[in-house]
Amino acid sequence: MSRFLRGISLFLFPVMLALPGQAQSGEAPDRTVSVGGTATVTATPDQATVRFGIVSEAETAESARQQNAEAAKAAMNAVRDMNVPESKMRMESLRLQPQREYNPETETREQTGYQAAREVVVELSDLEQLPRLIATVVQRGANRLEGISYGLSDRTAKRNDALRQAVTSAHEKARLMATALDAQLGTVREISEQDFGYDRPQPGLQRAFAKSAESDAAPEPDAYAAGEIEISAQVQVVFDLATGQ
Repeated sequence: MSRFLRGISLFLFPVMLALPGQAQSGEAPDRTVSVGGTATVTATPDQATVRFGIVSEAETAESARQQNAEAAKAAMNAVRDMNVPESKMRMESLRLQPQREYNPETETREQTGYQAAREVVVELSDLEQLPRLIATVVQRGANRLEGISYGLSDRTAKRNDALRQAVTSAHEKARLMATALDAQLGTVREISEQDFGYDRPQPGLQRAFAKSAESDAAPEPDAYAAGEIEISAQVQVVFDLATGQ
């Protein structure tokens, strides 16, 4: 064999040896299925956070501040009279700003006085006291309801329940998809939590509070019905897939 042909043979031999390795590296990638699971659980709330607004208006800043301070102090004392712990109530910072109205004669906004505003926040663990709390604070200083939210003293347990149900939902969905593909569901490759729960708002309560402020009486007890709190969970799971037997 000539030297030239021997050189070609020596070159081709390692190339042929490399082909099996290239074939192995060119194997089809692992098959996976990615699914999402969601779940929602409901629970009856056992606590509430109420934000009362106290707004005062006067010709001078000092007068507005003094009126607001007196109303806020009276509101806090009303809460204390209901034996609410000091740690469950707080008075937030005062906001003082000038009031202006448009004067069509001068075509300018002219200052007419000052407004002082602050909030009193109360955390209530006995919802049966809620109607009385609002009636008392209304009669003794507050003139707005800035917000009310219901909650759970043990929210973690319900959230974990929703999370477990979301994972179960994802698993069942992945198994169904694998069966449709004539494949077997393998182990979990990835799992992540996407989102979880919220407290359902109570839009009708502000209207009930406004009516009570005008009449110095508490709204009907039904106005405070908290309903159910919805706690949601969402997960994303990636499973391996194996060819069915």
